[in-house]
Amino acid sequence: MDWQQKSRKLLENEKQHDFDWLQKLNRSIAYIESHLDGTVDYSEAAKIAVCSVYHYQRFFSYIAEIPLSEYIRRRRLTLAAFELQNSDSKVIDIALKYGYDTPEAFSRAFKNMHDVAPTSARNRRVLLKAYPRISFNISIKGDTEMKYRVEEIESLEMYGVETEICTIDNQNFTTVPEFWKTCRTDGTMDKIREASNLEANVPLHAAIYNCTDTANSYMIGYFSPSSGAPKDFTALSIPASTWAVFPTEPLSMAEVAEQAGIMWKRIFTEWFATSGYQLAPNVPEMELHYNKGNGQFVTEIWIPVEKKK
Repeated sequence: MDWQQKSRKLLENEKQHDFDWLQKLNRSIAYIESHLDGTVDYSEAAKIAVCSVYHYQRFFSYIAEIPLSEYIRRRRLTLAAFELQNSDSKVIDIALKYGYDTPEAFSRAFKNMHDVAPTSARNRRVLLKAYPRISFNISIKGDTEMKYRVEEIESLEMYGVETEICTIDNQNFTTVPEFWKTCRTDGTMDKIREASNLEANVPLHAAIYNCTDTANSYMIGYFSPSSGAPKDFTALSIPASTWAVFPTEPLSMAEVAEQAGIMWKRIFTEWFATSGYQLAPNVPEMELHYNKGNGQFVTEIWIPVEKKK
């Protein structure tokens, strides 16, 4: 077998792997859709997709650009609107069918999404919103390589300041830069550096933890000295783990920030798909920032991983 035949064979195997993976994802969506009028078991959906619940929720948020819980909420309220317009079912019965304990709770959720009350939705001239069922399809790109390495490191500790970040509707892409700006202008970053005797040009790091499918904790800080986390700061323990590390190219600070944002999504939507790894639960993710001099910086995204079973 010559190199061309080997290349074609490898490409065929990768395409089959992608196809199998997409089939599993679409079967998990089929399960969710068939249980919208009952209980959606996240563990069952993850089992169908052959991954952990934690990985499934985080992965879903990146690839679908909407948290899993929000997708389920919108789909239920979409089906509820269809049913209100096309049946004589009582509002209370529809509310209970789609997971709302009281008509009041259902009415609030329905109005937040559709901008009208459930009773008004029976009028066919009323404008309603419909969120379609998600399906996953193959999109062949391969135009940009992804550099990574796998490392195993012992436990460590970070210290710094933290905030809670909402990820619904990509709010994190706005609130995270705002948090950095606030910490820079109010002197917090200077205090973090002073606590470890760091020079002013040493970039600080970030950690993402306590992740749900709608929010996470976010810390700006640095690695604790051997004496432990300095007082007046939040301490974060990071257990010994296996990490997939994704470095950016040396670029300006603004360019690195843009590249890192793109890389986060590619890690979840491209790299995990064929790597044989899944996201390790209960371990913080990290962004480590380095000053390379001459106005150039590098960001390394550290993702805790474990082999798929």
